[in-house]
Amino acid sequence: MEQINCRKIPNLLRRYRKARGLRQNQVAAILGLKSASVISRWEKGTRIPGTVSALELSAIYRTMVNVMFPKLDTMLRARLRKREEDVLKKVSLNR
Repeated sequence: MEQINCRKIPNLLRRYRKARGLRQNQVAAILGLKSASVISRWEKGTRIPGTVSALELSAIYRTMVNVMFPKLDTMLRARLRKREEDVLKKVSLNR
């Protein structure tokens, strides 16, 4: 199974921001942040937004969170499916 590189999380944040015609400092202001540097780090993938910030970005960019992080979404879904299968196998063996 593919590992998630925690040093750089691929995302489409920049693409969605540009599609809305917004600058990083504008998104930061909308989110109530003092600096656009956090937006830059999110877009570069060196940091990942928290749950509330991700939902807020989703609202600003008019898309779903998983669409902004497609590779991460795919990897997490695959990992969870595997774990789910393992758990269900254990349950059926214990019956």
